[in-house]
Amino acid sequence: MTHPVRPILLLGLALPLMAACSSGRFVSNEEYGTDNARELALRQTGAATNAGIVVFGVDRSRQAQEAAAGGSGMTVNAFLWRATLDTLSFMPLASADPFGGVIITDWYSPPQAEGERFKATAYVIGRQLRSDGVRVQVFRQIQRGNQWVDAPASTATNSEMEDRVLARARELRSQSAGR
Repeated sequence: MTHPVRPILLLGLALPLMAACSSGRFVSNEEYGTDNARELALRQTGAATNAGIVVFGVDRSRQAQEAAAGGSGMTVNAFLWRATLDTLSFMPLASADPFGGVIITDWYSPPQAEGERFKATAYVIGRQLRSDGVRVQVFRQIQRGNQWVDAPASTATNSEMEDRVLARARELRSQSAGR
């Protein structure tokens, strides 16, 4: 008669090994017809490759990438990251991922626009300070009765926010060069 813990232990050991055997195949955006700028940037920089098994929390390929990038743990441009946080600071922050380059705000209702609220998601892409290194998507809702209903936000708003981020990033870079 086998001990009841033995099959559970074997299963517990086999599952991580089987999970480590995944192919890690990157599926291109064209296959699904989507246009995700973040995934496209990751694919172009080679950061979307499968790193293999991480043993005891040490990813050797990531360490090599960080060493080649100057030793910083951030995978995005620090000036763009700081500028994006500064630009969106008037909105409450929901989450910020400096390694993935994603900043998500919570809903914000401007005092002059009653019955209207906004939310923003910003993507900081890459380690260079370039004009295409940041994308901002602004979402808008209006209040109808007691419910919030999605409404289109002006595309000019997205571009305006991106321009403000870029201007602030240039300002931060010039301030750091002057030190």
